[in-house]
Amino acid sequence: MSLPSHSLSLSAPAKVNLSLRVLGKREDGFHAVETRMCPISIADRLDVTLIERGLDFTCSDTSLPVDESNLVIKALRAFEQRTGLCHGWRVHLEKQIPSGAGLGGGSSDAAAMLKAMNTLCGSPLPQSELLKIAGTIGSDVPLFVLGRTCDASGRGEIVTPIDFPHKLTLVLIKPAFGIPTPWAYKNWASSQELVSVLYAPQLSPWGEMVNDLERPVFAKYLLLPALKRWLLDQAETLAALMSGSGATMFAVVPNAEAGTQLANRAQAWAGESAWVRTATTLVVKS
Repeated sequence: MSLPSHSLSLSAPAKVNLSLRVLGKREDGFHAVETRMCPISIADRLDVTLIERGLDFTCSDTSLPVDESNLVIKALRAFEQRTGLCHGWRVHLEKQIPSGAGLGGGSSDAAAMLKAMNTLCGSPLPQSELLKIAGTIGSDVPLFVLGRTCDASGRGEIVTPIDFPHKLTLVLIKPAFGIPTPWAYKNWASSQELVSVLYAPQLSPWGEMVNDLERPVFAKYLLLPALKRWLLDQAETLAALMSGSGATMFAVVPNAEAGTQLANRAQAWAGESAWVRTATTLVVKS
């Protein structure tokens, strides 16, 4: 009996870290963190089709691997192992979120794959089980399973949804280079602050904004502290921070018009090779 074809297209949003505190290294080699992560309006798209047999995985970004090292395929294998279900899959990933950006693109893609498979297979797993699987794939993946602003602890995989009614307008700037997350954490303990750079928490109506990984990253990638200083000097900027382990810097601005104006100047400042976008945080009602 042939298997009917079923398809699903899911949005896989990026995130920003509104705060990130590194508490120290754990016995398992990971670092303990406390962070607030917020999904935003920039997103990849994952198109998933249930087919009779085989795996056909393609990606619009030809620089990304489409083998077992891709987090989408890791999510697929983890779901199969947990459920015992083994179907064929046709998967296409349309990328909008840059890699090495601290925006969680790969983790969001993995979460979208888990949710798509669960839906197309008749929802054999409750969300609690999807969260457990997600935590084995990557620290940020559980956030995207929930799809809303969360406070996270542990190595980032223990997520607690919070009420976050603030629809913030953001300007995001990522230079042409990426930053490996393991490198940033490895160099956190030994890093030093640069002079004339604001590392202190920025207090705001939506919470304290601070990122402990700015210290190691800024010490090596000197364009980023210069970009933060420049952003904080702009009239539209309410706060500016690095997201995750970088290399994206983002500014919070009052409204869309201010965002467009700042984004245009940021593109000129950072150069044509920089990735510059405006976005908003996603508000999910309880």
